Amino acid sequence: MVDRPHQQPEFESLTRTQILIAMGVTAVLLLFVAKIWQHFDSFTPLVITWRLNHVLWGIGLGLGITAASTILYYLWPQYRLSASIYLQLVIKPLYWSDLIWLGLLPGLSEELLFRGVMLPAVGLSWVGLILSSLCFGILHLNSLQQWPYVVWVSVIGFLLGYSALSTGNLLVPVIAHVITNLITGISWKITHPPQHPLGKT
Repeated sequence: MVDRPHQQPEFESLTRTQILIAMGVTAVLLLFVAKIWQHFDSFTPLVITWRLNHVLWGIGLGLGITAASTILYYLWPQYRLSASIYLQLVIKPLYWSDLIWLGLLPGLSEELLFRGVMLPAVGLSWVGLILSSLCFGILHLNSLQQWPYVVWVSVIGFLLGYSALSTGNLLVPVIAHVITNLITGISWKITHPPQHPLGKT
């Protein structure tokens, strides 16, 4: 099945400023929730520890998630449609230089809350891993028709959480998350260049 560019999302497109503000506000809110959670609950959060092997593991995990997402994109039509709508909404209005924020803001704030705080607070167990992954997926729900995208994001959350559980280091999912977002943004920009009216440059 081939993507149909003329299919428009059911919601209005956002501007670059709106997307950047939304990313910034969301990041601040997630960090605030993480801090409040730590203040009122007694648990040991997962923290970032700089280790070269964990940096490499994070890069490898990010590349693996990106490769799996690409395969799924071409094999699952419903996911392709929901992912295309989501990516067009978020990435299309951004400039190339904005992609660094697309990688860093969600990568840091979402990992701090879901893997750094929620996972150890609920429990460093399968229950905590599954619950934090589902909450991570639901965060990316814009409409009910986006459910295939939410399912896959929940799976990604599970992989990120498992990497944090396995290493005890928040650095691994942070790097994987940032790498995944950056590659996704760059590849979308390359494959969806701006369309100019005929006769205009």
